Amino acid sequence: MKKYDVIIIGSGVAGMTAAIYLKRAGINTLIIEGDTPGGQLNRASSIKNYPGFKEIDGPTLAYNIYEQLNSYNIDYLYEKVTETDLENQIITTTNNKITYNYLIIATGRIPRKLNLDNEDKLIGHGISYCALCDGNLYKDKKIIVIGGGNSALQEAIHLSKICKEVTIIHRKDTFKAERETIEDLENYKNIKVIYNTNVIRYNIMNDKLYSVTLDNNKEVKTDGIFISIGYNPSTDIFKVSKENGYIIVNKNYETNIKNVYACGDVIKKDTYQLTTSTGEATNVANHIINKINKE
Repeated sequence: MKKYDVIIIGSGVAGMTAAIYLKRAGINTLIIEGDTPGGQLNRASSIKNYPGFKEIDGPTLAYNIYEQLNSYNIDYLYEKVTETDLENQIITTTNNKITYNYLIIATGRIPRKLNLDNEDKLIGHGISYCALCDGNLYKDKKIIVIGGGNSALQEAIHLSKICKEVTIIHRKDTFKAERETIEDLENYKNIKVIYNTNVIRYNIMNDKLYSVTLDNNKEVKTDGIFISIGYNPSTDIFKVSKENGYIIVNKNYETNIKNVYACGDVIKKDTYQLTTSTGEATNVANHIINKINKE
């Protein structure tokens, strides 16, 4: 069984940042990722609050960081983690068992669902969670975006440049997005908003989404829905202390299990931003580097 000084699970901005710092310090490090490098960053069509870039799209920023990662020849395993034995320091993936001295959990979050009947069945058949990924499938069509935060409004703006009409359905009477994003939204004439409303049913015709029913009993026809109502932490596989699924860490980002750390959007904290994730990853990496140097 191969052994690493540090294994990082997840290659979002937090995981990749930690790996770069560790490798620069000469630490034998492995990143394990079962999906695309960059994580949820790949869903962002526009980022305007990351230092050094007036505006950049998520996939480009993710690729830039990934290229930097590769320049250090950091070991990278493209496999899904199927089991974690944190007491015996063993990670099981699709085809491998690997052991470690230190583990960093940086698995981030996954999009939250409405959890209505047939939702999973309709993914790819009228339901999506990523406008940047699937928007071009709805060129010149009428679509719905569900949500009222920054991500939802940014998805709507991106889709408005592709689709004939975009309808935002929001369960409250005001958006919770940043003022700049709300003001930007007002510049797009093919976006309309339905406030104080929830979708309660998906209606299917020929195995595809045909319309949705709202809680006021109105039916709205649509070619597709983009759901953007927040995220849930991807932590089910880890037996550590959590609150509402988010991993609890101390000031050094240590979990309740010895030599197991967590950083990024997977932990319980006040602010979920790219900048906080990179800062946390830097602190985690330096804490581990200092411990290894003292051994």
